[in-house]
Amino acid sequence: MDEKFALSIIVTNQSGVLTRISSLFSQRGFNIDTFTSGETENPEYARITITASGDQHKKDQLIKQISKLYDVKKVEVMEPDNTILRELLIVKVSAKGEKLREVLDAASVFRSNVVDMSPESVCIEITGETSKLDAFLNFVKAYGILEYCRTGLIAVKRGKNCLFKNTQTV
Repeated sequence: MDEKFALSIIVTNQSGVLTRISSLFSQRGFNIDTFTSGETENPEYARITITASGDQHKKDQLIKQISKLYDVKKVEVMEPDNTILRELLIVKVSAKGEKLREVLDAASVFRSNVVDMSPESVCIEITGETSKLDAFLNFVKAYGILEYCRTGLIAVKRGKNCLFKNTQTV
């Protein structure tokens, strides 16, 4: 049975690494749901967070193959109970007059920020768990979503545990 999972991967921060990792997913028959990457506290390393779905055997094989890549320093499944998972959404909603007030009230309830307004639309930035972002999108759908973009998940372990302690603080 397929299950959804999140991987955090520490890699050397150089060109070609993302291609090699995404190719492994393709070769193993995984569809990548979300893929985020960015520099860590040490610019020599980047942190990649990938979410996907698959059965346990295929997931284990994928992790073994990723771990063997030269540029990969650490790969770990991020357990939901011990992980902070967040993503960012910016959504542009068609709204004016009384409808604008309703959208702004909803934005307040969802603890989001208005980042741009025009006479006929509003752009709202919201961060949180995927379910929160999905709920907000479902709410504003009735007003008319003009466009939106999402970052994909990022993940960090709770407490003082770190994914990779072999980096130097800049």
